[in-house]
Amino acid sequence: MMKQNALLLAGTKLLLTFLLLTSSSYAATLDAIALVVNDEPITLYDIEKRKVERNLSKEKAVGELVDEALYSQLISKYNITADIFDVNNYLEKIAASNGMDLYTFKSIIKQKYTDYNKYEEQTRNLILRQKLTNTLVRGNLKIANEEDLKIYYENNLNKFKMASNVKAVQYASKNKSELSAVIANPMANIPGISKSPVDLDQSNLNPQLRYIINETKVNQFTPIFTSNNQFVSLLIRQKDELKTIAFEEVRDRIFNIVMQDREKKYLKDYFEKLKLSADIKIVR
Repeated sequence: MMKQNALLLAGTKLLLTFLLLTSSSYAATLDAIALVVNDEPITLYDIEKRKVERNLSKEKAVGELVDEALYSQLISKYNITADIFDVNNYLEKIAASNGMDLYTFKSIIKQKYTDYNKYEEQTRNLILRQKLTNTLVRGNLKIANEEDLKIYYENNLNKFKMASNVKAVQYASKNKSELSAVIANPMANIPGISKSPVDLDQSNLNPQLRYIINETKVNQFTPIFTSNNQFVSLLIRQKDELKTIAFEEVRDRIFNIVMQDREKKYLKDYFEKLKLSADIKIVR
């Protein structure tokens, strides 16, 4: 009996040792370098993680990681940075273009995005990309003229339409958390919530409310805002009487769209050429 127990114990130890060695070997394999981009390593783990996170093939995952490595190297090369002041300036411009101050715009964004810090980080990354783009394309892009803008406007009228009339159900409460609970579960019966149908003429709305409505799809709730000393959210039911916004009102927006399209094309070509000249070593 003692001999059997000894053999069993020995077998268990061997199995544990094998499992530990196998696990260690697997971890080492994942940590192994798959390729090097200008002396910056990309591991097998990086590739596997990207494949799973974005449901990509290995080839596309590798392509994304190489692009990101080259991008981060360019950011360092040109010493490009973006801090909280850059973020606030960027958001302030968006707020002003929609007739709002920065505080009001931020309050809407915080309602729309559950993680405002993540939104702020996305904005910071966008600013970094814009600064890099400005550095790379400076003097290399043709500036869009009036004719370019009008051609884009005429060919994309569907992008510049706004509902004149909006039908919605207004949910209001003195208690913000109760209103949030109803938005999460519209079937919930909470006594402190009042509901009433509203018919809105967009031409009579303030810029803040107009922005909120236009950013909210049909059958969705708007972010919570305050009105008449209450917390309010609108369930958008219908958007009628679509009208085309005049060219003069969207001219600046079109200019940004056209120039961004040109920048994207330039950057795509630039990175393709950069890949050809980059020192990329495939390890495994």
